[in-house]
Amino acid sequence: MPSVSIIIPCYNEQDTICKLLEAIYAQTFPRIDLEVVIADGLSTDGTRSQIESFSNSHPNLHIAVVDNLPRSIPMALNCALKESKGEIIVRLDAHSMPYPDYIERCVADLQAGLGENVGGIWEIHPGAQSWVAQSIAMAASNPLGVGDALYRHADKAALVDTVPFGAFKRELLALIGFYDESLLTNEDYEFNARIRKSGGKVWLNPSIRSVYFARPTLALLAKQYARYGYWKWRMLRRYPETLRWRQGLPPLFALSLIGGTVLAVFLPIFRVLLAAEILIYLIALGAGGVQAALKHKKVSLVVGLPIAIATMHIAWGMGFLWSMIKWVSSNRNLERK
Repeated sequence: MPSVSIIIPCYNEQDTICKLLEAIYAQTFPRIDLEVVIADGLSTDGTRSQIESFSNSHPNLHIAVVDNLPRSIPMALNCALKESKGEIIVRLDAHSMPYPDYIERCVADLQAGLGENVGGIWEIHPGAQSWVAQSIAMAASNPLGVGDALYRHADKAALVDTVPFGAFKRELLALIGFYDESLLTNEDYEFNARIRKSGGKVWLNPSIRSVYFARPTLALLAKQYARYGYWKWRMLRRYPETLRWRQGLPPLFALSLIGGTVLAVFLPIFRVLLAAEILIYLIALGAGGVQAALKHKKVSLVVGLPIAIATMHIAWGMGFLWSMIKWVSSNRNLERK
């Protein structure tokens, strides 16, 4: 049986860290071959004390904590990788809860040679009990919100571009290197892009499942997706061939809203075009909200789902555009010098 290291970036996760550790403790994979390495950004809440308490009450699960002073996710992952000793690495998140057979299935698929990086499906759960949080969780797994991101809604195993919480053999690091510390987000996608460029495969198995807790408020959702969009542009400058339609539409939509609004001030025809675009968009989101409300028997989704999806689209698109603008501005300043 190979040894397995679970690496976890963490900062102020007192509400979820014990849920994750309990889920790891319940794994069907032999505990003697398992270690947990948490890279913590010097949490200011009760995260560290909860980890220590859990470790003391579960001495047969090896848990190590390393400091992540920059509080950067890729740096946290690399710190944990350097501390870890397992032959197989499983990357998890402090907002997640893997199913009991998660590690066992990942190891089995790796040993079967199905992919150099193996992962599964996110089951998105609300980050709170409010109707807004429930709508956000639904939006984060709805094709209208996330397009063809298969790790959010696939029902068949397939080769994919990326998986969120991958498992890979340590020897892979010698071939492609560690996580890119210059990207504060999209580090998983970039890591998987290097795997594919090296001739490797990224394998998604829907029987490998984990629960992921979505952001509880629209403000936190907008902040999250603006960050995603901002760093996606940074990554695409290096790997333009990895652009997918689901990533290109939000910035185009945001740009059309901005450009349409400006042009509508001077040209009446653009008022009509802008109004038509917004109307079609609202009808599509409204239809999705009604469908979700009927399926899940929650009236709040009629309004909540469209609001959450629109927040995701616009925040992602604006983050992407802002990153482009800063890049263009920076290049112009360099040229002047």
